[in-house]
Amino acid sequence: MLELKNVSKSYTEGNTKHTVLDSLELSVSKGEIIILLGKSGSGKSTLLNIISGIDVTDSGNVNIDGRDVTKLSEKERTLVRRNKIGFIFQFFNLIPTLTVKENLLLPLELTGINQRDEKVNSLLTEVGLADRVNTYPDKLSGGEQQRIAIARALIHNPDIILADEPTGNLDYETGLQIIHLLDRVVKKKGKTMIMVTHSKDVIGLADKIFSLKEGKLIEMKKEVSVE
Repeated sequence: MLELKNVSKSYTEGNTKHTVLDSLELSVSKGEIIILLGKSGSGKSTLLNIISGIDVTDSGNVNIDGRDVTKLSEKERTLVRRNKIGFIFQFFNLIPTLTVKENLLLPLELTGINQRDEKVNSLLTEVGLADRVNTYPDKLSGGEQQRIAIARALIHNPDIILADEPTGNLDYETGLQIIHLLDRVVKKKGKTMIMVTHSKDVIGLADKIFSLKEGKLIEMKKEVSVE
């Protein structure tokens, strides 16, 4: 499903070069859930951006379903994101002037998928918010907004879910609810997911756990303690 080969990425500030990803290797099978740990600034979000084609590598290859994203044009990478990838963010990123239904319909407008109302209603039922279809985001709690964000990430039936600290802006109990929801919905649909997190409660979801340190991915045991 996803393979990174010898991926490197660095940034230059003044005369100083900072290596974020150093000849990184990763192979993810269909349906696997990967948890990615690391300190702030270690390059976790950069890695997600490179996988999705938002950012580009200095060298190396990113293969999604056998197609090398690094060889694609910006327009082609946009189409890969639109069709293959769903995003879940820490701060929800719902459009405040659109209702719940309209937020979910937006990705479908871009992909041209039919039976849109059925898909919206089905996913809202799965995340437990079928009665909030015409509600605006500012009338929802943080947990409810993240449930809608999860539904939005799944609405176009992507192969890969990229989740960047999906519980980072929630209190502990609400975060646990979101973790259980992701466990149920993502696994039920057989999606591949890579999640950046600091939460030790997420570890149980993982098939594999990696720490990103000094530009290298280090596989860890599931009994790892997360600070």
